Amino acid sequence: MQRAKAFGHCGLVLLSLWLCIQSVPISVDNTKVTPPEQKLEPPQSTDTGLHYDRYLREVIDFLEKDNHFREKLHNTNMEDIKQGKLAKELDFVSHHVRTKLDELKRQEVNRLRMLIKAKQDIQGGNDMTVDHQALLKQFEHLNHMNPHTFEVDDLDRLIKSATNDLDNFDKERHEEFKRYEMMKEHERRERLKAMDDEHRKKEEEHYEEMRKKHADHPKINHPGSKDQLKEVWEETDGLDPNDFDPKTFFKMHDSNGDGYFDENELEALFTKELEKVYNSNNEEDDMNEMEEERMRMREHVMNEVDTDKDRLVSLQEFLEATNKKEFTETDSWETLEQNQLYTEEELREFEAQLTNEENNLKQRTEELQRQKEDLERQQEQLNAQKTELQQAAEHLDKLKAQKVQTSVEVKEPGASLASPHAGQLQPVQPGKSQPLPPGHNQQDVPAQPIS
Repeated sequence: MQRAKAFGHCGLVLLSLWLCIQSVPISVDNTKVTPPEQKLEPPQSTDTGLHYDRYLREVIDFLEKDNHFREKLHNTNMEDIKQGKLAKELDFVSHHVRTKLDELKRQEVNRLRMLIKAKQDIQGGNDMTVDHQALLKQFEHLNHMNPHTFEVDDLDRLIKSATNDLDNFDKERHEEFKRYEMMKEHERRERLKAMDDEHRKKEEEHYEEMRKKHADHPKINHPGSKDQLKEVWEETDGLDPNDFDPKTFFKMHDSNGDGYFDENELEALFTKELEKVYNSNNEEDDMNEMEEERMRMREHVMNEVDTDKDRLVSLQEFLEATNKKEFTETDSWETLEQNQLYTEEELREFEAQLTNEENNLKQRTEELQRQKEDLERQQEQLNAQKTELQQAAEHLDKLKAQKVQTSVEVKEPGASLASPHAGQLQPVQPGKSQPLPPGHNQQDVPAQPIS
């Protein structure tokens, strides 16, 4: 719901380029005279929900400060804006505004580059395939091939991107809700399959009871009809229904006083009707369905009343609608339970898609499990090799210690032949006799063979 409101406000922000502009005569030709330097501070605007929201709002705010551009806006319809005719007037705005727009574009390009770099780092770090085409779509609202100056093409791209996002939002929201409803039914049927006959019968009876209870509600007035608005006038505003006046009603519910009903202000008018059908305390009522119903009502009124298709209802459009035959519509509004959102064939296709996704997920899970087991086996092998190397090193250390011990034991007996007073043994020099130890005679020494 918050996102829907944000996109509703985007229409007001975008279309403020040519709506709500005061008809002030232009006495100065800005193509010839440069306006005095002034400090431009963009006012605060409602967040549109777009990823380029700040850039969009600041560009619009600064363009509205140029008198020449404002004059062209006053004489340009929405269709011409969408076709890019207004963007060509950018060449005639003041130098100071163009300089500020150049600065805004450079900031936006830098922001997007940092954003894409961060996404690439995250995806690359998770071994995910980087979708470069999806990343480049971030730049569709400007010409990134020229990152330095704001040109006609930049304004044209910005208007078309924002308009396209607004046009596609309702469609995407309906598709999302349709998938939500099919998922609910799919899960309900899966639960029934897992039950025995007795419990399945009780569950089906309970389901039918809740469905009938939800459908049993007072009449729902057509949104935007006289009966519906008079009910708001009486129950919300506390006024006499016999005194209902469309112009007074409009001014009372134009909450921001800008002379238009935006989508958010319109949706607020349907609360009384929705309360007849939905209550958050009731088991049978789904609040997601209530928000879908609210959006359906808003779309119905927009289609009937918003004649210039600017996603805003002006006072003039509102008053003209009250003079139409449809304004006195007395038939009951058909709620969601009276409109089948999907066919059995679409549900089967949805379930087949879910099965395919589950199978792919299962295969991926199994593959990851195999990879995990392979890594665990490799780790075990590495641990075993590490243990073997440690044991081998310990064995080598023992062998070295034994070798050193043996060498010491071999040297000790030879050292005992020398007199403790003799010190080191002197080497025998050829041709010289060595003195005999005390108590020995020369004849006691055996003769040495001559080599």
